[in-house]
Amino acid sequence: MSDAYAKLLDKLRDIGKLDALDALLEWDQDVMMPPKGITAHAECVAFVASERHKLRTSPEMGELLEQLNDADNDPVRATNVREARRKYKRAVKVPAELISEIARTASKGRDIWAAARKANDYAKFSPTLGKLIKLKREQAQAIGFKEHPYDALMDEYEPGATTKDVGVVFDELRRQLVPLVRALADAPNQPDVSILHRSYPRPGQEKLCRKLAEDLGFDFDAGRLDVTVHPFCTSIGGGGDVRVTTRYDEQFFPPAIFGLMHEVGHGLYEQGLEPEHVFTPMGMYCSLGIHESQSRLWENMVGRSKAFWQTRYALAQEMLGASLAGVSLDAFHAAINHVAPSLIRVEADEVTYGLHIILRFEMERDILSGKLEVDDVPEAWNAKMTELVGVTPPNDAQGCMQDVHWSMGAFGYFPTYALGNLYAAQFLAAAKRDIPDLVDRIAAGDTRTLLDWLRRNVHRHGMRYQANELCREATGESLSVAPFMQYLETKFKPIYGLA
Repeated sequence: MSDAYAKLLDKLRDIGKLDALDALLEWDQDVMMPPKGITAHAECVAFVASERHKLRTSPEMGELLEQLNDADNDPVRATNVREARRKYKRAVKVPAELISEIARTASKGRDIWAAARKANDYAKFSPTLGKLIKLKREQAQAIGFKEHPYDALMDEYEPGATTKDVGVVFDELRRQLVPLVRALADAPNQPDVSILHRSYPRPGQEKLCRKLAEDLGFDFDAGRLDVTVHPFCTSIGGGGDVRVTTRYDEQFFPPAIFGLMHEVGHGLYEQGLEPEHVFTPMGMYCSLGIHESQSRLWENMVGRSKAFWQTRYALAQEMLGASLAGVSLDAFHAAINHVAPSLIRVEADEVTYGLHIILRFEMERDILSGKLEVDDVPEAWNAKMTELVGVTPPNDAQGCMQDVHWSMGAFGYFPTYALGNLYAAQFLAAAKRDIPDLVDRIAAGDTRTLLDWLRRNVHRHGMRYQANELCREATGESLSVAPFMQYLETKFKPIYGLA
């Protein structure tokens, strides 16, 4: 190992430790922090962001990168140098004061958003949102872009993605999703979803969540499960400390059960990263689109499959109480796969979910370009919901204020959700080709075989490849809408009597 590379690793690990501290502060704010702690908490968040920015943009970092070659024959060294260079080039363009102000405003913004959403008062949130939009526009201008300011922000979450390319994919997704949603709405078989809206005491939901997490392979010696308003997963510096959250509704169990499987999917990815590379790019996830592919795969493509519940439905009936007594597995499977236009993204079904993301992508694209201003957001949101999803929000709490992301300044994040669906379907199709009896194994209670395939083909690579390169490496093909649409039609048409 060269002296320059050894020094670079030391710096990358220090940056990684600050990333871990930032994640810990985020977890604390959503799970443990008392309300009056927000002011000091925001200053801590801003301090960590500032120190990380200083490290990432230091003259010594620049000097080290000048001495190193990211075309190294060793893939680990090449990955670490390439990613350090990419992040250095982005970060060095942004003033430290701007980074601190974004972090400080976002930390306070989350609490302001939560209170405004609870009160259904967009006017309470709009000044903060307006400030964050201004700051993110400044950040995009500082970073620079070839065609659209949104490119600069999206690159933080999905390296290499562009507004133009994502728009092409989403246009094709929209073209195929809309007629499928209409066909299912008019189908002869409509699931009885009333069985989901019964009494499901929280203790039983908690037991089932814990058991399902363990069944999927989540290591509780390297993780924990907590409760929060908006479920999430975070890693405190690698796979040795992965924290997932969910939420409980005693009259409607899907948010807890499937929200848990979604976050555990994220957690399995974090726990599958190679520990020897912790705090360096080779020990970090490839992109948020790939990260989302893991959560959507386990939540929906496995967790809502009939095969998965074949050996677990009796346990669900036992733990969730009398409300599922007499409900057949077929009826349960149909109910948890009900398709219907809905207001809330996190509760949307697999088929309409992509339309919720397309809406957010188009809104953010217009916000960053200046085409859409903060005062016009509620009206524009409602119009797009009516056009794309077919429902109109009755208020802003169920409309433009339903998601936490904008209050965090996370513009450019939303597209990764729909890209994740596409990657997930492509990964699952490849796994089935490699393991012909995979569905039978899942029906017999074995999910470890699929997890092992993902560990070999996705998790262990860290940031060695960009997302589409990883997709080609794992599946042999570039990202396509086709596997996802084939998955949807194969699954949903029989349920709805259209097969």
